[in-house]
Amino acid sequence: MSDLDLFGWSMGRPSKYPDTPGYRRTDTSRAAADAIVGRSATLRERALARIDHGAATADEVALLLGESVLAIRPRVTELARMGLIVDTGARRKNASGRAAIVWMVSR
Repeated sequence: MSDLDLFGWSMGRPSKYPDTPGYRRTDTSRAAADAIVGRSATLRERALARIDHGAATADEVALLLGESVLAIRPRVTELARMGLIVDTGARRKNASGRAAIVWMVSR
């Protein structure tokens, strides 16, 4: 991976985010992005397929797929940035008790 941040800028050039995992300018964030890069496309595909079966929050998608929310939440954000899913306007509580966006596939 190059030396780009989560928003895809380093020396004025955009990264491949959201097609590849983004990261912040810390070694731990970059290590996490590097660790998931091999699975990110598959996880995005699985998350998209799950959301296509019915609107869901990122936490619900993670639970239904048997994956960590830490692996799925960023993939859902990437899907939204790609325009593949959209906010339904509905909210449901996530595991921490906070309101979470309910996503649906964009048509």
